[in-house]
Amino acid sequence: MGSSFDIRSVKSTFIFNPRSGHNARNPYLLQRTRAFIAENALNSTIQLTERPKHATELARLALAEGSEAVIAIGGDGTLNEVATALVDCPQSLGLIPCGSGNGLGRHLGIPKPDKSAYDTLLSGRHRSIDYGTANGHHFFNVAGMGFDAEISTRFNLLTRRGLMSYVSTTLKAWNSYRPASYSIHSEIGSVTTDAFIIAVANSDQYGNNCYVAPGASVSDGVINLTVIKKVNWITAMPLAARLFFGSISHSPHVICLSGPEFQIERTDSGPIHTDGEVHQTDATVEVRVHHQGLNVIVPASLP
Repeated sequence: MGSSFDIRSVKSTFIFNPRSGHNARNPYLLQRTRAFIAENALNSTIQLTERPKHATELARLALAEGSEAVIAIGGDGTLNEVATALVDCPQSLGLIPCGSGNGLGRHLGIPKPDKSAYDTLLSGRHRSIDYGTANGHHFFNVAGMGFDAEISTRFNLLTRRGLMSYVSTTLKAWNSYRPASYSIHSEIGSVTTDAFIIAVANSDQYGNNCYVAPGASVSDGVINLTVIKKVNWITAMPLAARLFFGSISHSPHVICLSGPEFQIERTDSGPIHTDGEVHQTDATVEVRVHHQGLNVIVPASLP
């Protein structure tokens, strides 16, 4: 189950991304965090990010200065940057999820930046979870390539985010994107297929309760790989419905695999995304799980 956690008993640092989802639309969250620190007499500071990768720098500085918990206030990208500094360390990650999807937060029972998210910091528990790497880039929720990475590239350029913005961006990119050929190798064998999307999941969902890997666990020591082979105007709506109803694995147009590591080969180098952050990388992508390498503060009631 993991030991109990009470932020009042440790030194901590809150890292706030002012450009992330709810934070950009609702700057009151910064004031709310300040009030939370004052009301509970916490030994805490708040640091604001100013640029990409700044959250990782701030988290590493917090650890060097003795913080035992670092709390990410932002979306999956902010979480990724903060958690990257905490992997394979005894210190814990806290989460006030303020992004457009909040995939890992939802999986961990912390779906949004409400009172329960702050209460988790007062009466939660430690839990050790897995994380993944894709050609050395950390991910904690979902990584991917193909149309997945194309959408992440476009989505990151938007000034307004959210579910409707994601849907609009997807539809605009739809007509121009063509599936590519991939060879996927694992300890149980190899698969070669054309694919529209390859998603490599640590948790069960992208965010917004869109389940790309139903049944996935963040602490089972395996990565769940979902290949969506073919999408057209006939198959798109049934596939979308399956994603939101948690039945994507039942589609004849989908391959689902799981294992501790995968080697994914494509024709050319190109983009991948890790928790929505895009990287240009080699034609061969090495994906592997790192079992229980991150300590996270979760609700005490989480199974």
